[in-house]
This record gives sequence, C-alpha cells and structure tokens, in this order.
Amino acid sequence: MKHDPRITPWRDGIAARSLEGVLEAEVYLDPKAMACAAPVAAIRAAPDADAEQMDQLLFGERFEVIEEEGAWLWGQAARDGYVGFVHASALGAAGAAPTHRVSAIRTYAFAQPSIKSRAIGPYSINSLVSVEAVEGRLAKVAGAGWMTADHLSPIGVFEDDWAAVAMRFLGAPYLWGGRESLGLDCSGLVQQALFACGLACPRDTDQQQALGAPIQAADFGRGDLVFWKGHVAMGIGEGAIVHANGAHMATVVEPLAEAVARIKAAGSGEPLAYRRIRG
Repeated sequence: MKHDPRITPWRDGIAARSLEGVLEAEVYLDPKAMACAAPVAAIRAAPDADAEQMDQLLFGERFEVIEEEGAWLWGQAARDGYVGFVHASALGAAGAAPTHRVSAIRTYAFAQPSIKSRAIGPYSINSLVSVEAVEGRLAKVAGAGWMTADHLSPIGVFEDDWAAVAMRFLGAPYLWGGRESLGLDCSGLVQQALFACGLACPRDTDQQQALGAPIQAADFGRGDLVFWKGHVAMGIGEGAIVHANGAHMATVVEPLAEAVARIKAAGSGEPLAYRRIRG
C-alpha cells in the first residue's frame, strides 16, 4: 500500500505511534500536541528557513510534534494533515479548546483593551481563538491580546457561500504554500473558503480533486471547482472564476474561457475535471 508522504508522519525510520503496525519504522513516537502561537507559521520541507514552504499554520491551529531537530519541530498539522517542519519559536503549548474563529478576512489583536494600544498581527480568517473575556467591542483572546469581537464567530457558526469568501481574498499576492489572507496559492484559497463554511478540505490540488462530485463543463457555476494539472479555480457565476495564480501573481477574477485558453497556451493543457462540492 502506498502512503502519501505529505500526510503520513513517517521519515528516516521514525514514525508517529499511530502508524505502528501500518508502516515499518525503527522507532514509533507519541506526538506532543502544540499550537501555533504566531499569527502564521510556515510548514517547511526541511529544517531550514530557506526550505520550501509546503503549507502554513494559522494562529491556534494544532500541530502534533513527533521529533525535535535543533530549533525545528517535525510533525503533522491537525487541521489538514500536512507533515513537515515548523520553527519552534512559532509554537506554544496547546491550551484550551478554541471557542471562536476569526471570521473577518484579517484582524489585529491589541495589547490592552484599547484600539490605541500596541497592535499585534494581523491574524487571518479561520485562525482559531479562545475568548476569555469581553469588554465592550473587544474580546480577550488567550495568547494573542484583545480582538474586535465583531471579527470573531463562535465555533460552529459558519458562512454558506464559499465563492463569496474566496472573493474576499481579491488582490492578495500569490504565495506558494500560503493560506493566509496576506498571501496564498490556488489550493490554499479553496481550502480557506471551504473552512470558513465549515467544510473539510485537503491542502493540495490533486487531493482536492476528490471533493464533491463530477459535473460537465457546461454545468459549471458558482462555487464549483475546475482543475488543471497543478491548479484549481472556483466558479463565481456568469462564466467567471476566482483563483490565486502565478500568471497574475495575485488572487484575481478572470473569465473561465480566457483562463482555459491562457493555461493551454502555456503548455498545461485543458482542464482535467469540473467538480461540484455539494448539490
């Protein structure tokens, strides 16, 4: 049986305890639950600040640490299962379960219950927070500071239009492996839009191609996904898509027909699939 190394915590003879009896390893280790204590942190392919960023952790997201390697911690992101290295400075103890998520595209935390105090962040949409107190318009968030209460939604309260969520990222720069509001890639955009609507979503385009059900190109509409090799875009209606892409190096709206022609001319071929998340 083949195991996807992106989401399988196994390397160099070391594996997470959950893989005992599944994959052969010299040693099986019990993961230690930690959480992202920075507004955002890179998950890298190697324990090096110059290594490829494969994914990101947002504030409050859990990271299961399996092994320490110098200043780097190797493990698995709890939210989307991605495996890699996170710098130890970005992680802290896993505290109380989150009570809210950031529902604004981005927000700041303030050192004191005053918008005139030192600002920290910004924190991106879908960051997970634990609210400890509320004073007026501000909510005290464990490990961060005071956030605008209107920028937070209780866990379990979600949006219902993932295309509308994706549109809120318009203009965000393209960032390989990114899923924060200040920079993200094509699959990061889809993942963030679906997370905001309470839907599970894997990290990469080939994984996302299993979402929902296949549809015909003629039926493609708002909220549907279109896939090319290594790329995904989301329909917003009237023959248009929103996507983060390297051609524009930004999140943009583009007519689907123009994108199909441009991508084909660049040598990446026709779309591989059209998918509908749910009927």
